Amino acid sequence: MKFSEDLLATEELIVKMIKTVYDPEIPVNVYDLGLIYGIDVDEDKNVLITMTLTAPACPAADFIMEDVRMKVESVKGVQKVDLKLVFEPSWNRDMMSEEALLELGFL
Repeated sequence: MKFSEDLLATEELIVKMIKTVYDPEIPVNVYDLGLIYGIDVDEDKNVLITMTLTAPACPAADFIMEDVRMKVESVKGVQKVDLKLVFEPSWNRDMMSEEALLELGFL
């Protein structure tokens, strides 16, 4: 499917909003942590976020997922937000952005 400039702009706004969501135990946003595996926006601006957590038993899972949902729903034009929580592939430190690695002292 070919994305229009409007859908690409919406996806950029979604990423910007997701970057305001933090795991309460880690001072890095969930996007730069590498927890967002996919952002799919259809022509009607329904959004599917495929994401994971740093650990399956993450105590902040509900908080993080609801924060992602609310922030993405706040993007102008977004109609519906579905979250798909997956644990394959398992999250690991290699999925973090360079900024996240630097912030956490891994670089």
